[in-house]
Amino acid sequence: MLTTQVFFVGLVIGMERNVLPAMSQNFGVARGAFFFLASFVIAFGLVKGVLNFVAGGLSDRIGRKRVMLYGWLAGIPIPLLIFFAPNWWWIVAANIFLGINQAFTWTMTVTSQIDLADRHQRGLAVGINEAMGYVAVGLAGLVTGYLAVLYGPRWTLLGFGLLVILAALVLLLWMEDTLAWVHAEHAQNRQSPGASQPAQKAGLWATFVRVSFQDVTYRALCQGGVANKIADTLVWVLFPIFFRLHGLGVVRIGWITGVYAMVWGLFQLWTGHLGDRIGRKTPLVLGFALLAVGLMGTALVTFFWAWIATATVMGLGMALLYPNLIAAMSDVAPPLERGQILGTYRYWRDTGYAIGGVMLGLVAQWRNEVLPTIWLTAILVALSGLWIASAVQETNSISS
Repeated sequence: MLTTQVFFVGLVIGMERNVLPAMSQNFGVARGAFFFLASFVIAFGLVKGVLNFVAGGLSDRIGRKRVMLYGWLAGIPIPLLIFFAPNWWWIVAANIFLGINQAFTWTMTVTSQIDLADRHQRGLAVGINEAMGYVAVGLAGLVTGYLAVLYGPRWTLLGFGLLVILAALVLLLWMEDTLAWVHAEHAQNRQSPGASQPAQKAGLWATFVRVSFQDVTYRALCQGGVANKIADTLVWVLFPIFFRLHGLGVVRIGWITGVYAMVWGLFQLWTGHLGDRIGRKTPLVLGFALLAVGLMGTALVTFFWAWIATATVMGLGMALLYPNLIAAMSDVAPPLERGQILGTYRYWRDTGYAIGGVMLGLVAQWRNEVLPTIWLTAILVALSGLWIASAVQETNSISS
């Protein structure tokens, strides 16, 4: 049921990733207004980042299911605002609600699946979650691209969005909260031979400071989360414009971005469990390297099938790094603090959307083209991988 929930979560964010940037002129965005175009992702990233942090601690207190319900209720205005939008600012407002929706729903699905997993299955649990979510992102981008050509972007996103949100709310009625498993794991850890009595649970702000700045491993993993979301911002906001300027239509753009997301999604079924078997660090470093290579390849080639190939390389890189970042965080997080520690990581990771939107939007506006932003992102991703390679020790004690 949680896997089905995250599939619906992915459909909601995926429905606009191809259609809105490629058809932004329908909503009053002038050609070449790159920073204004990026504003909808900046708003999304700021809201989602902060509420990821809030959702983790909140779910430790009131339960995962209730937070997920709040997230789906916040999703209802998204397709309505897009449908009635007289200008791009309404799209920005819709993405504020999208940030609330994604922070509360996706954070809760992945946290809940980690709650249910044994220590040696956390990578697999995260892989299943992220796989279904990003397969849905890719499928939604592809399907809505076809539908938008037939029925226009407004009617497409209205009907698609409302149907998905309604289905998710109905499914939620039968879900069971996983907070009981957290307390059972905590009790089991206390009773384990040789286990020390845990210190009192740290406060939310103390956890934020420790995870963000003080702990070497947490800090390196958080910056890795920021870097991969800067890359995803590039794909979300500027890839459709880049390919449109090279003469591709909405459907072909949907295929490129869809292949990237679906390879990212499907391969996580393998790469998450790979981290359980061989450790987190090797997949992490290899993933950042492949993502950087795919970005550089996208900048260098000039035709559709070559871009499909580079999108595949990028997707494989994301598949290797993405589940293993959060699984590595989970490896070293005490059970009773898991929600707020993962919430802090997801705060930084998804604030990467806002950082990427500002940085890439300004660079594209300054140079009046998209190509420099692709090279800049490739450099940042490569440096991020080097940081993790030098600062992170293996976190999976079973494999180390």
